[in-house]
Amino acid sequence: MTVAAPATIADSPDALTPEWLTAALASSGTLQGASVVDASSSPLGTGQMSDSLRVTLAYDRPTDAPATLVAKLPSTDAGTRASALSLRNYEKEVRFYRSLAPGLDVRVPRLHYADIAATPDRFVLLLEDLAPAEQGDQLAGCDVAVAEAAVAELVGLHAPRWADASLGSFDWLDDTTRSEGAGPLLALLWSGFCDRYADRLTAEIHTAGTQLFDHIDGLLTPRGPRTLVHGDYRLDNLLIDPAGEQVTVVDWQTTALGSAPYDVAYFIGAGLTADDRRAHEERLARDYHARLVDAGVAAYSWDDCWDAYRRGSFTGLLMAVGASMIVERTERGDDMFLTMAGRHAAQILDLDAVTALR
Repeated sequence: MTVAAPATIADSPDALTPEWLTAALASSGTLQGASVVDASSSPLGTGQMSDSLRVTLAYDRPTDAPATLVAKLPSTDAGTRASALSLRNYEKEVRFYRSLAPGLDVRVPRLHYADIAATPDRFVLLLEDLAPAEQGDQLAGCDVAVAEAAVAELVGLHAPRWADASLGSFDWLDDTTRSEGAGPLLALLWSGFCDRYADRLTAEIHTAGTQLFDHIDGLLTPRGPRTLVHGDYRLDNLLIDPAGEQVTVVDWQTTALGSAPYDVAYFIGAGLTADDRRAHEERLARDYHARLVDAGVAAYSWDDCWDAYRRGSFTGLLMAVGASMIVERTERGDDMFLTMAGRHAAQILDLDAVTALR
């Protein structure tokens, strides 16, 4: 029997009542006859565009339904929420879980329930709680074993929809090859970034940033085949199992059509220390390319992959600049964006990546 979904969207912690949760979970087939009689929540994670909660549930009878789940809701900060609306971040994530995740091989949390308003600044996602897996820490970085697992996981995202023209039918899915003309706006964000963090920017960041914004069209117009990309593939958006051998990918608000190696370069540049990156970068990229070919991606040479990877090293610096200027400002956020900017600047200069943009 089909159970009707709730009539309202529970887009705040107070709205996650036992009655609403019962209706939502019953409509998705999660409860199998049980009812939620009590629910409590606590903040989870370090996300800045949305708020996440761990919800602990009690039922009226023994059941296999989850004892905890993760609720993802809009940010309570008005400015961040407005930015998310203009960029369609919330809509992208809800539609990713509903429409695209089932056909991919990348590990994502199980979706229990999703809803979004016609004006998509109000939404709710109920997702599988993957504890004891823990969120990565962008500030601390990761060891090479975690980087290997994270890079390998990207193949399950990129390969299944490689060069798939049907992805163009999703009007909510940004196409990074249609970003021409964004340069002037991004240059303004770079100017604001330099003013805000003037006393913390290194010479490397200034040099790499100047290279980026002098050749921004070379980054925003990727060459070669397109596929589904994450767009913000970094440690804060990965749940890492206790052994450090498996990752699950979360935060799909920036998913887009783009150049696959950009995700790889973004992760490696942001997640590893400069010394570890220099020692393992090309090996990790070559392993990714080999796995991509093994997964059925044809006519994509290592040279083409490496050229795209080098261009992709700029994406982390661009994200650090752009995101820092549109989300709610926090002390951890400042530290994270500056850490990312510094790591990516070193990566860009080590790779002489500007020559790949020309």
